[in-house]
Amino acid sequence: MFDNLSEKLEAAFKRLKGHGTLTESNISDGLREVRMALLEADVHFKVVKQFVADIKERALGKDVMTSLTPGQQVIKIVNEELARLMGGQHEGLNLGGTHPVPIMLVGLQGSGKTTTTGKLAVMLRKQGRKPYLVPADVYRPAAIDQLQKLGGQLDMPVFDSRTDMDPVVICQKAHVAAHKAGCDIVLLDTAGRLHVDEDLMGELKAIKAAVKPADILLVADAMTGQDAVNMAKAFDDALDIGGVVLTKMDGDARGGAALSIKSITGKAIKFIGVGEKLNDLEAFHPDRMASRILGMGDVLTMIEKAQSVVDAKEAAEIEKKLRKNQFTLEDFRNQMVQVRKMGSLTDLMGMIPGMGKLKQMKNFEVDESELVHIEAIINSMTPQERRQYNIINGSRRRRIAMGSGTTVQDVNRLLKNYAQVMKMMKKFNKGGMRSLGRGMMPF
Repeated sequence: MFDNLSEKLEAAFKRLKGHGTLTESNISDGLREVRMALLEADVHFKVVKQFVADIKERALGKDVMTSLTPGQQVIKIVNEELARLMGGQHEGLNLGGTHPVPIMLVGLQGSGKTTTTGKLAVMLRKQGRKPYLVPADVYRPAAIDQLQKLGGQLDMPVFDSRTDMDPVVICQKAHVAAHKAGCDIVLLDTAGRLHVDEDLMGELKAIKAAVKPADILLVADAMTGQDAVNMAKAFDDALDIGGVVLTKMDGDARGGAALSIKSITGKAIKFIGVGEKLNDLEAFHPDRMASRILGMGDVLTMIEKAQSVVDAKEAAEIEKKLRKNQFTLEDFRNQMVQVRKMGSLTDLMGMIPGMGKLKQMKNFEVDESELVHIEAIINSMTPQERRQYNIINGSRRRRIAMGSGTTVQDVNRLLKNYAQVMKMMKKFNKGGMRSLGRGMMPF
């Protein structure tokens, strides 16, 4: 999403770092490039104007001008101002009030409301909550069917909505049903339109008055840029929304919506959709996003992703096996599956500080189909072969290749790479290295 902006900002900062001392002239030159980079990223022009003015005021301060590393000081200021621009700190759901707590999801058609409802339910369940799903879009039968299928897939209760029912009545009855079902959160997937109109807003206002939601989340498509910002303002003016969920943040949009919404509406981005899977919803942390934009990585989010998929006992067991050189192909496969649950490997690599600045990483994408082949090869082995790879001779390799739909060369490559990893682990252990990142693949 922010790759182009990151490259432009990096180029501007390089020039600033090249100056031994900073003057108002070279700061202005650098900020002119920052301004152009933000405008090209589709950030609202009023937001850009104020943002650049704030940076310039701080950059011309005594602490920066007399610093031994003024260029780095300016980068620090830009980082802090970017975080402030996007809200400063993460704002979670407002879950106050009596149980079950109603949460309204609103937005235009095609923004991803129904899928986001399912993703939010998954996230809340991980936090120990019991969500109840409510399809309140009676104008699109497919929306009702989609949420009912999601509920079945997730083993979560879904209100039995019908297209001949009034949306306000659906939400009221669903609230009662959720209470009887022992659920503590009601997620209301409301109707959208192709554009904002009075009928839509009237219906949403009626639902809000009837169920008094603790929070109203506007689901907006990040790919629509400034249109998303304008739409957010319209919904906020009508409903006083509690926050925004930006979907398709894994796409190739320029990022202007993420950088403009808070300043224009005063409402925070609370969550971002980063993929199509039901686990692909992240809490939005402005400070972490600022670090990503400036190529500084996002280690905290990476750790949180790892903690969400890695079992602590299993991680300790894996560490023990690594130390004793007993890490089998079966362990290798299990760790690979866990890492893939964390999301796109390309995105994960972008969270490693400095990785995005490497020339060889520009436009680099991990071929995730290769991981599928590796998993298929290991699955085609017998339990004994996974534990003792040395017994895999020529005939076994042909059988494994045939069973996994790959070639003998693919099997040979995997076994060779695995053997090299095990040799490397042996050297590390002899050198006294205590651990290599709990629960992660030894690539």
